[in-house]
Amino acid sequence: MTGEPIKPKSAGEVDSAKAEARKGGPLPEKPSASEDIAAFVAKARAMSPHRTGARGRLVFALDATMSRQPTWDMACALQADMFREAASLGSLDIRLVYYRGFNECRATGWISDSAQLAKLMSKINCQGGNTQIGKVLSEARREAVASAVRAVVFVGDAMEEQVDDLCAKAGELGLLKVPVFMFQEGHDPTAEQAFREIARLTGGAWCKFDPGAAAQLRELLRAAAAYAAGGREALLRLSKTTGGAAALIGQMK
Repeated sequence: MTGEPIKPKSAGEVDSAKAEARKGGPLPEKPSASEDIAAFVAKARAMSPHRTGARGRLVFALDATMSRQPTWDMACALQADMFREAASLGSLDIRLVYYRGFNECRATGWISDSAQLAKLMSKINCQGGNTQIGKVLSEARREAVASAVRAVVFVGDAMEEQVDDLCAKAGELGLLKVPVFMFQEGHDPTAEQAFREIARLTGGAWCKFDPGAAAQLRELLRAAAAYAAGGREALLRLSKTTGGAAALIGQMK
């Protein structure tokens, strides 16, 4: 299984779509009204996202357009480090979200084993297409409500959407207290501006790594996993020994 497409659904299908989302099914693209957001915030505050014994949940989102193939292969090799870092703190479930090609955006179910995630990722080839970061943020928002997502990681090098639309979605995640860690490969100024703002609005962090720099990306992924598994205190401890964690904690609210 390589994930199911994220696509719009009618209002009558919302309940079934939420159930499908938890197992990797098609996901709705639905704008939220102000009362809808208020309900989500109330539910989020009732949750204890880093309660003792709880499994950490991390949405791991990747740009899988054609230019991303080298970094996709690198992320596939490094993803086990996220699980290893989390294992020292508790446990971690990851939901992989990726977009590629013409309007294709897919999400897997929750994965708790690094070998399973690596096998799945190895079957996915990058394809040319435009960015779909808005769909990634919408999916993260749904999962934040459905299954208490603790953090979102996004790895990409471009942004080709309306930045104000992305900021609106990011703001909703900020209300739900779900930080987004925006990891930018390369030096595109348009992407940097958008990624920084998404991180700021969610209480997350933006970091840039050099093209093909596996060591830099490894540190960033480990830091995000530490936060998802153990919260801010775990990230603070890790920041004493790794530069990636220090870069994240220095930006987070």
